[in-house]
Amino acid sequence: MANLSKTVKLGVFTLAIMNVTAVVSLRGLPAEAEYGLSSAFYYLFAAIVFLIPTALVAAELAAMFQDKQGGVFRWVGEAYGKRIGFLAIFLQWIESTIWYPTVLTFGAVALAFIGTNDVHDMSLASNRYYSLAVVLIIYWLATFISLKGMGWVGKVSKVGGMVGTIIPAGLLVLLAIIYLATGGHSQMDFHGSFLPDLSNFNNLVLAASIFLFYAGMEMGGIHVKDVDNPSKNYPKAVFIGSLITVIIFVLGTFALGIIIPEKDINLTQSLLVGFDNYFRYIHTSWLSPVIAIALAFGVLAGVLTWVAGPSKGIFAVGKAGYLPPFFQKTNTNGVQKNILFIQGIAVTVLSLLFVVMPSVQSFYQILSQLTVLLYLIMYLLMFSAAIYLRYNMKNANRPFRIGKKGNGLMWFIGGLGFCGSLLAFILSFIPPSQISVGSNTVWFAVLILGCVIVVAAPFIIYASRKPSWKNKDTEFEPFHWEEQPKLHASSDEKTFT
Repeated sequence: MANLSKTVKLGVFTLAIMNVTAVVSLRGLPAEAEYGLSSAFYYLFAAIVFLIPTALVAAELAAMFQDKQGGVFRWVGEAYGKRIGFLAIFLQWIESTIWYPTVLTFGAVALAFIGTNDVHDMSLASNRYYSLAVVLIIYWLATFISLKGMGWVGKVSKVGGMVGTIIPAGLLVLLAIIYLATGGHSQMDFHGSFLPDLSNFNNLVLAASIFLFYAGMEMGGIHVKDVDNPSKNYPKAVFIGSLITVIIFVLGTFALGIIIPEKDINLTQSLLVGFDNYFRYIHTSWLSPVIAIALAFGVLAGVLTWVAGPSKGIFAVGKAGYLPPFFQKTNTNGVQKNILFIQGIAVTVLSLLFVVMPSVQSFYQILSQLTVLLYLIMYLLMFSAAIYLRYNMKNANRPFRIGKKGNGLMWFIGGLGFCGSLLAFILSFIPPSQISVGSNTVWFAVLILGCVIVVAAPFIIYASRKPSWKNKDTEFEPFHWEEQPKLHASSDEKTFT
């Protein structure tokens, strides 16, 4: 294994592109296009206070525990104990479950634009029953495919990432350049202010969802040991990947703002409408169905990858005694079938909100906000745990370390990520004035009750666990404080260990 690990090394640029592919999604561009030139400020701000801190902190934690399973459960659990660690990995799993209807809504809209009649396409894309049907059909199809085994899905996700994200992003920017170079009239005011009016609270609310655009960069931390000289080359890959990501988001957002008036921007449809308008301008409208299929394929490939992905983490932890035996059942392919079915039922229930929300756009926004809130709680735990472990495990081996000496840089980077996450968390509760979300009561009820129920669930499960839940086939490495009980005695943590 030692020789193999030496031969499989990732280059700086390769890792940077892997991070870009994992993070970038074009579906959120319309949300920021409403801000015009100042959207660039939001992207840069979120990259500095969230994207880069996430990647660096996750890299240190992943390198510390590279030989121990558990992911974020391990990272947070080493600092705060198993109960809070279980909360962290539960949130990581459940937020992805809530994320599916929002990303598949975008896929449904893309599929609606395969037709050649613009009026009919836009009408179909706005139809909540059509969106509901597509979301459920595609999600359950992806679930049943994943139950067959995920060996081939990696290839599909790579192709889908290029065809459905990277290539369309480059094409969108190229079309905007051609449009402006040939005398096209820009709908975006480039003479506006780069700095937004921060005194207007509503200007910050919709922008809070930008943090989720950058979510997922912590996944790249698992590759920190696959890079030569990680202390030097990993940060380099992070900054290159972050720069490329920000450029794609900023230029892609500008490209939409150039062709679509601000008042006509729609969160779910505007990306497709933008492509339609550009293709019509250069007399290649026949390309619209092609790009719609490509974007839909990108969405479906991403969902296929994620359907079984996060559930594997909660499954591994569950086998260690944190979930009832029912959730530990696998099929003949070794796939965690019962967790996938429960996940599917949750997606189905959430998708039925299509019927009660005033529009597909409002449904999309409220579920996106709930996803942001839950994911940000996990990030708050991760950032604070990284700082805490600098003192609680100060002598631990850190193959990748933020700052060569002392804890000052970790306090700065981790603190920046924590404060940025906290700001976005608070702002995400406020209804955006730019979008009709129906009753504010419904908005607050869904977000507050959603957070309370989801956060309470893992504590109830943890309190209910029994020794019989532990799978005999699992080998879950003990936490450091279990190996040093005299230094870290806690009656709660000794239970069932």
